[in-house]
Amino acid sequence: MAAAEASAVGVAALAKLNLYLHVTGRRDDGYHTLDSLIVFAGIGDRVIASPADDLGLQLTGPFAQVLAGDPDNLVLHAAHLLARAGGVEPRAAISLEKNLPVAAGLGGGSADAAAALRALATLWNLSIAADDLAALALDLGADVPVCLAARAAFVGGIGEDLAPPPPLPSAHMVLVNPGVALPTAAVFGELGGVFTGPGRFAEAPTDAASLARALAARSNDLEAPARRLCPEVDQALAALTAEPGCLLARMSGSGATCFGLFANAGHAAAAADRISAGHSEWWVELAPLLYDPVANG
Repeated sequence: MAAAEASAVGVAALAKLNLYLHVTGRRDDGYHTLDSLIVFAGIGDRVIASPADDLGLQLTGPFAQVLAGDPDNLVLHAAHLLARAGGVEPRAAISLEKNLPVAAGLGGGSADAAAALRALATLWNLSIAADDLAALALDLGADVPVCLAARAAFVGGIGEDLAPPPPLPSAHMVLVNPGVALPTAAVFGELGGVFTGPGRFAEAPTDAASLARALAARSNDLEAPARRLCPEVDQALAALTAEPGCLLARMSGSGATCFGLFANAGHAAAAADRISAGHSEWWVELAPLLYDPVANG
């Protein structure tokens, strides 16, 4: 199944954004079922895998220190799973450039794991069917399959059900994280047993304003419990909402990162500058909205 190894392989691990997120139920095994529209932002981490005699992980980037003491990194889990599936020894020097905040609702760990699967499959020259690779991704986490696919999708079930959305318009995002980690389990624990029906739509929004209107008719069901656990989410949403040209402000995933949707790149850039100047302790980034990003390169 494996041939000669390739040279170093780099893969972008882009931030995912939940434009809406409905919690539709809870299974007997405790997993919640979801319906969400997930897209990607033009910002993220980066995974580089190189040939080596054993398996190792080097962390770099502004948020590397947060993960430094965690022996359970999803990138290493992905490497071991893929090696077993491919019938090869897990040998690679992996570098993870950690640019995204941790436990932030951006799927950073999931994107890293998906990027590791892609990079190592190339490095080890593995021929694994797409469905099998997607199954490995789901074993790693609910957001890993969509991050592996690396294109906009309606996501259902516990993350395994991916369907293409209608064409979506160009837009610009301002991402704001108030510097507080929000563990996903804690947010779901605060949710309670109130569930929402699916929010999928078939009609293609014609521009950013019509996309914002479609999203405003939907919600992120995790936003209210996250705000109860982390009042800083309210502050981030208020800062985005107050900016001229902000069409919609919403929390992504289980938080605490929030995004502002803008039609105009200039308005988005000005908003990012003002929010950053007013809240120097926050992580504030400007990024285009990507629907079919090129993950390799």
